[in-house]
Amino acid sequence: MSDGAVVGRLSQVERVVDTFIAPSKTFTDILRSTSWWLPFILLVVVSLGATVVVDKQVGFERVAENQVHQNPKQEEKMSGMTDAQKAAQMRGMGVGYRYSSYGAFVFILIFVAIGAGLYVASFNFGLGARTTYSQMFAVWMYASLPRLLTALLSIATLLSGGSAEAYDMRNPVGTNLAYFMPDASPVVKTILSFFDVIGLWQLALLVIGTAIVAKVSKGKAAAVVVGWWVVGMIVSVGIAVATS
Repeated sequence: MSDGAVVGRLSQVERVVDTFIAPSKTFTDILRSTSWWLPFILLVVVSLGATVVVDKQVGFERVAENQVHQNPKQEEKMSGMTDAQKAAQMRGMGVGYRYSSYGAFVFILIFVAIGAGLYVASFNFGLGARTTYSQMFAVWMYASLPRLLTALLSIATLLSGGSAEAYDMRNPVGTNLAYFMPDASPVVKTILSFFDVIGLWQLALLVIGTAIVAKVSKGKAAAVVVGWWVVGMIVSVGIAVATS
């Protein structure tokens, strides 16, 4: 019997589908194989599609202007510039947003790589587990698949007539309360953005996945995963305080 016919082994497509409907099957299969190429390809393709739509429907100079308007300190700084200086600044920021958006796949890899490293250290040294870096990396990749919905919703919103003036690149769709509070302070918006339906879904998948590959209880897995989530929120709030 060939490897592909062995009962219980999932194909990459089955893994992706099961991440949404039966995540335990996907994460259990990672114990057999840590391959993660399909979720990465999907994340790259959909993020590139969203970037193209933003480029055409909004424009990255408009994106830059919207971000400046949401940052009181940056807006105050630009108010002291001449029109020529403002235009040059916006062009430069627009170019930066364009390149970083089209190269988002690099940031996906870096973020997942850091997250996997933190989890391996936390589970192996903190809880005495015996998981591997490649297993945690694969868990992160598959757990990130719900993020596809954010990009797809962003595309749908912009193509159906969403306002370019109201577009927020950091929070493009209404899956959290911060989206509906554009006039809230940067700190409040940062906190509320963490309580995001898609983000919490990903968090739940990370708990399930790490518990399986690290062979620990879901309670212990949740302590690690939610603990790092809280750290991330505190750091983000600190940045918001420093830049607002």
